[in-house]
Amino acid sequence: MELDQHAEELASALGVDKEEVKSDLQNLLQYSVPLDEAKQSVRRKHGGGSSGGSDGAPSTKRIADIDPDGGNVSVTVRVLTVGTRSIVYQGDEQTIREGELADESGVISYTAWQDFGFEPGDSVVIGNAGVREWDGKPELNIGASSTVGVESETVETPYDDRIGGEADLIDLQAGDRGRTVEVRVLEVDSRTIDGRNGETTILSGVVADETGRLPFTDWAPRPDVEEGASLRLSDVYVREFRGVPQVNLSEFTSLEVLDDPVSVTDSAPRLKVGEAVDAGGMFDVEVLGNVLEVRDGSGLIERCPDCSRVVQNGQCRQHGEVDGEDDMRVKAILDDGTGTVTAILDRDLTEEIYGGTMADAMEAAREAMDKEVVAEDIADTLVGREYRVRGNLSVDEYGANLEADEFEETDDDPAERAAALLTEVRA
Repeated sequence: MELDQHAEELASALGVDKEEVKSDLQNLLQYSVPLDEAKQSVRRKHGGGSSGGSDGAPSTKRIADIDPDGGNVSVTVRVLTVGTRSIVYQGDEQTIREGELADESGVISYTAWQDFGFEPGDSVVIGNAGVREWDGKPELNIGASSTVGVESETVETPYDDRIGGEADLIDLQAGDRGRTVEVRVLEVDSRTIDGRNGETTILSGVVADETGRLPFTDWAPRPDVEEGASLRLSDVYVREFRGVPQVNLSEFTSLEVLDDPVSVTDSAPRLKVGEAVDAGGMFDVEVLGNVLEVRDGSGLIERCPDCSRVVQNGQCRQHGEVDGEDDMRVKAILDDGTGTVTAILDRDLTEEIYGGTMADAMEAAREAMDKEVVAEDIADTLVGREYRVRGNLSVDEYGANLEADEFEETDDDPAERAAALLTEVRA
């Protein structure tokens, strides 16, 4: 339905001038207020109540009681974090504020479509905020029809330790906004991408602290983001990339070079397979498991020279018929009793497991006139043995895959491990 039709219906129901209603709607929509919320706001302005026949006044709620289907709300909250980011909405670039709010009952994310002036630690009363569902949870939408006022008394919450967004890398999750981290840059590369404003140069790589490692992207490349630098990064946001959290620096991120180097861990957190999979993806994790099977597509393979996808019968799914490039890999199913994961080994690790180079493997395949002999030899080596695998875990609708950086047979004594586990259970 066109805006004119929405305005005409509202004007008719409210008994007011159509052009005035249309102007009100346009004013709200330009601030990215959802249409339904805009229409409710116009009804309230002209004394028409809500579309459901009530007076349309927003209800005052605790955070724990907010529901996406409950209409607009008013809340009294403590501001935990404030992040700033520019987005493209309906073709226009717009700056938004986003983060988390809390009261005694819980925490909720918010998006503010204009700068209302509140900062982390402030206690505020927010009136007439819309509620939408975001990533399966309610989120406050604070727009042009919302009000924000200072609360005279400090709102007490059990989440005050989260004010300001200070976080360790291991605690970051996709969707986090307005976070502050202290990290050391382990790897950094510059590359050019086709961005929303044409060709754009960005920096990407890996950062670390004492708790873990994560990939990062700096969308406004800064000269201080260099290998070995220890940095305090304020107002970063986190999104999922290839199944793992990624730290993102925007043009609003502030950077401080630290004099003292940030301590980093050389080890990855070791988790049970089930725990790692339930986490939904981790950039650097270690698991132990028994190899149950070496999957099809292991051993000698061919890859598309353009996109590196595996070629089947000379055909790439994206580029059609191609002259494939030779490669080796292993896809091994690991199980530790709590879950399963497919460990994917690149050429270097596969050659170690195979005990020879790719040229050796290709010669063996020629002699046998069957490429599958290579995968069979690898399976004879791996199946039934326990391995320690470290790498990047991604989880999607197709399953859990662990891109291995390290893959080695364990030398743990099963009896000692069982005794240690029994002691832990009894403790």
